[in-house]
Amino acid sequence: MKDSRSKREKVDSLIDQLWNSGYLTLSRKYGKYLPAPAPVGNYEVDAVAKYKKKIALGLALTEDELNDPNLVNKLKYLANSKTKFSTNKVTLFVGVPSASLLKAHMLLSSLDEETQSKIKIVSLPENVKKQE
Repeated sequence: MKDSRSKREKVDSLIDQLWNSGYLTLSRKYGKYLPAPAPVGNYEVDAVAKYKKKIALGLALTEDELNDPNLVNKLKYLANSKTKFSTNKVTLFVGVPSASLLKAHMLLSSLDEETQSKIKIVSLPENVKKQE
């Protein structure tokens, strides 16, 4: 139960980062009113947002997911995906724990420059406490 709660808090923090960048949430995991996003290819995403005609995908990663050897392929695929009805590219917001920010940037530096330009790494607070 605790693990899914912390994942939910990470997704909430990621949504806050998308809102701060001006994006409007279209779908998100663990949402009360919005549907969960459909998988992109074989990969699951945590949020889909829109700003004017730009689409953003959100991915909240844990420390364990940053150590996954398949993560590079997932990031490449999601960053180079296009929207369904047009050829517009998407922006990929990758939320990582604050302590793992350096590791995420090192991982990103192994990708080609065009792919790097479509990925935005955002810091997610470790312990999020919301007032009820």
